[in-house]
Amino acid sequence: MAGYVIAEVDITDPQGFEQYRNMVPATIEAYGGRFVVRGGKTETLEGHWEPKRLVIIQFDSVERAKQWWASEEYRDAKALRQRTAITNLLIAEGV
Repeated sequence: MAGYVIAEVDITDPQGFEQYRNMVPATIEAYGGRFVVRGGKTETLEGHWEPKRLVIIQFDSVERAKQWWASEEYRDAKALRQRTAITNLLIAEGV
């Protein structure tokens, strides 16, 4: 069953975040993940959720998504993201 990392991102340091964006794809690919949504326009149809940036990454499983998030390969990039953006991030199990 697929696992999805879903992130709502509010960039506070665009220059630093650009460096993060360049670091991340190789770490995701190393764990078999792929971007489903990476930024782009969003439109709220119901409720009050208006993410500034939305990212969805698909992995083969929730376990594989967690391994990526906790990995050595992603460690430095994650620390950079945490310094350059405010992020809400969750993992969801697919069907």
